[in-house]
Amino acid sequence: MIAIQNEDVDIGNLIENAKSAGTGAVVVFDGIVRDDDILEMELEAYEEVALQELETIAADATRLHNLLHVDIIHRIGHLSVGENILIIVVSAGHRDGAYAGSRYIIEEIKNHVPIWKKELRKDGDRWVPGHHPHGAGMPR
Repeated sequence: MIAIQNEDVDIGNLIENAKSAGTGAVVVFDGIVRDDDILEMELEAYEEVALQELETIAADATRLHNLLHVDIIHRIGHLSVGENILIIVVSAGHRDGAYAGSRYIIEEIKNHVPIWKKELRKDGDRWVPGHHPHGAGMPR
């Protein structure tokens, strides 16, 4: 499953779906809104491009790290402290591939996918700086 959505997901169900013949490892990354003076987070995406980028990243990770399964779900909208932002579930025959694939996916998302985070803080709001090549028109 590759998705950008407002709704949360059942991570346990994703883990079960990642298990298949030959699976020796499942790695889960669950990025959450942390409590460091953030009251809430607002996430926006250029959804059409972001979904294409996520599909490409998943395909590249699968090829480079011999992954058997990839799920990437990135949430958008208003999220509170403790809520899931990004869930990545990968499986592979061995743990090295699963860990490397998961790490590859998160780094590629940070560098290429047009999704922006605005932190709503006690001392004011701020857009989190990103490294996206799609920079034109990015919120700041």
